[in-house]
Amino acid sequence: MKQVRIWDDVTPEIFASEIRPQGKPALLRNLVRHWPIVSEGAASPFHAARYLADRVDSRSIEFSIAPPESDGILHYRPDMKAFTYSKRQAPFAEIITALETATTAPNPPVVAIQSLDIESHFFGFLDHHAMPLLPPEITPRIWIGNRAKVATHNDPLDNIACNVAGHRRFTLFPPEQIGNLYMGPLHVTPAGTPISMVHLTEPDLDRYPRFADAMSSAMIAELEPGDALFIPYQWYHHVEALDALNILINYWWNDAPRDGGSPWDAMLHAIMAIRQLPPEQRRAWRANFDHYVFLENGDPGEHLPDFARGILQSSTPNDTKSMRTQLLKALSQEIG
Repeated sequence: MKQVRIWDDVTPEIFASEIRPQGKPALLRNLVRHWPIVSEGAASPFHAARYLADRVDSRSIEFSIAPPESDGILHYRPDMKAFTYSKRQAPFAEIITALETATTAPNPPVVAIQSLDIESHFFGFLDHHAMPLLPPEITPRIWIGNRAKVATHNDPLDNIACNVAGHRRFTLFPPEQIGNLYMGPLHVTPAGTPISMVHLTEPDLDRYPRFADAMSSAMIAELEPGDALFIPYQWYHHVEALDALNILINYWWNDAPRDGGSPWDAMLHAIMAIRQLPPEQRRAWRANFDHYVFLENGDPGEHLPDFARGILQSSTPNDTKSMRTQLLKALSQEIG
């Protein structure tokens, strides 16, 4: 399996001009090694947890718990009528105590705090833990737990994941591998985004044979404390937390224009409007999408004078507003 490229001494300029334009994952070695929480966790990940406990508010926190027989896999149960884990709430200190207790158990349950907003739960933390590559308005979230295995999924955002304590292994797949990943339902998901039905650490290739092709294009990154991983928009990734306690802080952001609406919503509408058409009609619309949306043939209005381009140009807020108005009107008529 190919290793993700490692970059040392990454600056904002290098990230913006050399790493992001490649559109590939990048391991940013020692990017946050200077953070106080990383230093606290050098002796033991639980020292980093106690650093957080000194700054946490008094509210109960939601966490996931999976029984020992789950083998750490946070996923659907075999009948797909429920998940392998349940959600509970407890004060932060109690969750950390449960994780400490689990270190002495021969076959402990999986305990995981997932995607907790740092700014609203840990007082003053951000004052001493600035992300050197991103503007301060992009706020982080934190993930804390023992040996959990998060199923292969992707995010509709760019992502920098900073490994604070413990070790994590990421296995990544480019977006084009979607057809080989055997994605699960779109409407019932563990955390809002579809996940692969294949357990990466225990793949059933008889049931999911194309997954072998996905693995041939996979990339792997193993993060030590202080390392960070850049995961580009929509890249699929499987995450394994490898130690008795692991802490990760990540930053999601999307600086692409958003005034045109959600691409996900556009896909849902296309599923309704196009997927049920006869094959020859779907073929025609594929050509239209390639031409007008994905610009496979260049600028579709290049041969027209500016005044005649209309929505082919759609470069102003008024153009976008006009198209949104047309869509809302059409959808309301369909519903009626």
